[in-house]
Amino acid sequence: MWRVLRVALEWGPMARPTKLPDSEITAALAALPGWARTGDVIGKSFQLPTFPDAIAFVVRVGFFAERADHHPDLDIRWRRVDVALTTHDAEGLTQLDLDLAREIESIPIGGNE
Repeated sequence: MWRVLRVALEWGPMARPTKLPDSEITAALAALPGWARTGDVIGKSFQLPTFPDAIAFVVRVGFFAERADHHPDLDIRWRRVDVALTTHDAEGLTQLDLDLAREIESIPIGGNE
């Protein structure tokens, strides 16, 4: 623990993500099928074949999110998973949200993966 604290103090405060302009968000969403913007949040609903597939999908999202240190809101309803992304520190959408949305899109949907 002390090593982590020491490293954090040596690096100083983490760079704060910057809020993206609307034009960049709109352009990025054009390449993310099914993702929609509502205010300062982008989201998508994913329909999975079975409940265990939905849970496995959430676990994979969790690994991407943890690696990016950027955590989405996830709502599991039987076989449907709703994903919502925003950057609270920036009070809006940042590159972190778009990058995580792209990674989530790379997760195969189906029961045979």
